[in-house]
Amino acid sequence: MSDDDAESEMLLRYLQGLREALLWKLDGVPEHDVRRPLTATGTNLLGLVKHVASMEMGYFTAPLGRPSPVPMPWLEAGAALNADLYATEEESSEWVRDFYRTSWRTTDDAVAELGLGAPAQVPWWGKNGRTTLGRLVVHLIAETARHAGHADILREQLDGAVGMQDGNDNMPPAGDAEWQDHVVELQRIADEFL
Repeated sequence: MSDDDAESEMLLRYLQGLREALLWKLDGVPEHDVRRPLTATGTNLLGLVKHVASMEMGYFTAPLGRPSPVPMPWLEAGAALNADLYATEEESSEWVRDFYRTSWRTTDDAVAELGLGAPAQVPWWGKNGRTTLGRLVVHLIAETARHAGHADILREQLDGAVGMQDGNDNMPPAGDAEWQDHVVELQRIADEFL
């Protein structure tokens, strides 16, 4: 295995873990709740997945001179406010999940076919838009991690579920009473600064 192949494999492994963690945040959540705005700007779980899928598809198609297999009218001029951050009535949860998986394949195929050193031109980066496919992968890892963190918080707000993946909540062992006591203590500390 070449160094480039080993690096590609490592980067895609990290990216795949983040993809799966983000998608897992939708599991078991009722349709109403995955769509419900949970912040003052309307952020919701399903919208985060659609946004990350859109960014992934966007970075690994046009900047590499490749066509997008899925039209993305929500990114075109004149689209509704933050149209990439929510699913319309016509865009089911399953459609968003499938779109995200299509984005994965598009990225993985580009990496396999072109290699990390392939040139890329990202129009929305302006004069600094000349880059490489490898830099796009690193950028996407950061983007996906950021939004997976948002999804962690939204999911905890919805139903208290936390964690990185099914069967691994990555949290210290504690019961409900211990967590409640912990929150009370943190509030007490914060209140010292009133």
